[in-house]
Amino acid sequence: MTSILVACVGNIFNGDDAFGVEVARRLSQAKLPDGARVIDFGIRGIDLTYALMDGYDAVILVDAAQRGEAPGVVSVVEPDPVEIENPAREDLSLSPHELDPAKVLRLASALGGNCRRVLLVACEPLTFGGDEGVMELSEPVAAAVGVAAETVEELIEEMMAA
Repeated sequence: MTSILVACVGNIFNGDDAFGVEVARRLSQAKLPDGARVIDFGIRGIDLTYALMDGYDAVILVDAAQRGEAPGVVSVVEPDPVEIENPAREDLSLSPHELDPAKVLRLASALGGNCRRVLLVACEPLTFGGDEGVMELSEPVAAAVGVAAETVEELIEEMMAA
């Protein structure tokens, strides 16, 4: 059986950075197949690192990511395995107050984690709330939550069928 971790990340105090958290909330209402597990990691990078060591066949990260698209555009990205598997030593330190998915993937790989496939379901943010912070998603990013949840469900279905 295929095991898939859907790792949703983000900071609820930083506007559109909460995208992954909201997708996790939406997916908690969905009926997912056995073997698929959704976890809202928030900004807990160390927890995500240890989860990546649990032997999942695939990981789907869900996060806001600036990729140069219009705000609210959802895209699926497959990170380059070379960047994940060959980290520089300085790339392995994690902050307890933020979560950098790329660093987490590099650290998990350096610790011996070997996930066969990693995908990122990313949403282009509009705002991270500035110095004051914001506890809600912008309109285009809020509209993308359902699209991202459906995308994750489709990815899970494809991976389970493979």
